[in-house]
Amino acid sequence: MFDQIAPRYDLLNHVLSGGTDIAWRRLAVKEALRPSMRRVLDLACGTGDMAMEIRQHAHAGCEVIGADFSAPMLRKAQVKAPDGSIAWIEADGLRLPFASESFDLVTIAFGIRNMESLEGGLREMRRVLRPGGTIAILEFSKPENAIVRGLYMPYFLHVLPRIGALLSQKSAYLYLPFSVVHFPGRKELARTMQRCGIGQVRHCALSLGIAALHLGVRE
Repeated sequence: MFDQIAPRYDLLNHVLSGGTDIAWRRLAVKEALRPSMRRVLDLACGTGDMAMEIRQHAHAGCEVIGADFSAPMLRKAQVKAPDGSIAWIEADGLRLPFASESFDLVTIAFGIRNMESLEGGLREMRRVLRPGGTIAILEFSKPENAIVRGLYMPYFLHVLPRIGALLSQKSAYLYLPFSVVHFPGRKELARTMQRCGIGQVRHCALSLGIAALHLGVRE
């Protein structure tokens, strides 16, 4: 599915979110990235927008790696950084080809809900983090405010898939709202992170709760 939607993935992200996905990524990098960090992994990097944001703000000597299991997505990403400033690697997020304790920061934007095992993905992210390293998870969420939820969910469940079907693949944009509705809420995700050995977990709602940023530390 992700292979098939790669050609129009960026366009649909920006159109369907009204461009707010750009602001969400920028905020996540601002909150998570530190000048002292020397090696950063963006997991489920897709077409590379998050990794590009990290590269723009990271120290010149910081190694930035984008990993995804979709080769067509990675080919789109490579076009954005042809100078080799970001390493693009095809990899399974549940079995990463990296040594333990080898990254200062691991990010994942709109990808963790697609993993076969949420806890497996979180434990693998923790494994490759150095002690004191940071995990940043940017993901869609369900608004907790009843009024916002009542206004937003009909668009998300019914209008968004129709737009996606016009511009790309119908099944992918039927899957998107289904995957979000069945994904844990903000507090439950925070508790799952803690069960997986991630400490100092904090989270915040973005854009009235339609997305959320979770940050944690490997202690």
